Amino acid sequence: MSDKNYITPTGLARLREEYRQLKYEERPKIVEVVHWAAGNGDRSENGDYIYGKKRLREIDRRLRFLSKRVDIAEVVDPAEVQSDRVLFGATVTIETEEGETKTWAIVGADESNPEQGRISWTSPIARALFKSRVGDFVTYRIPAGEKEIEVLKIEYKSIEY
Repeated sequence: MSDKNYITPTGLARLREEYRQLKYEERPKIVEVVHWAAGNGDRSENGDYIYGKKRLREIDRRLRFLSKRVDIAEVVDPAEVQSDRVLFGATVTIETEEGETKTWAIVGADESNPEQGRISWTSPIARALFKSRVGDFVTYRIPAGEKEIEVLKIEYKSIEY
């Protein structure tokens, strides 16, 4: 994990909501099932008990992860950024070598989803785009070699999911 956990306000809200849902809704239900299953006798072949304990471990692991990510979060609101360069939170429109136009929002690692146009600030493309301006040609590496893209537009606006 990186020392920095840059994240948008929307991304932080989503992490906090997932934490709340797991801790106060899902975990108590599983604890109840495990308690009930434990009272049914032999635990070695008790599917409800075995599955419930496994699910509790998964939930607890995720809660610890989310807690750490929220603790080190550095919130950057893209709507408040004023720059003509690509920085964290930028929504960048590019043109590929093949003439295809794509738009990506550069977001935190916990909120990236390339299929929805959100890429992590630690991704190779975002790192290559970092500090570029409109009109710049940027080269980034992929397993098959290098690709070049042109920066067409840079915007800073709230990123909604």
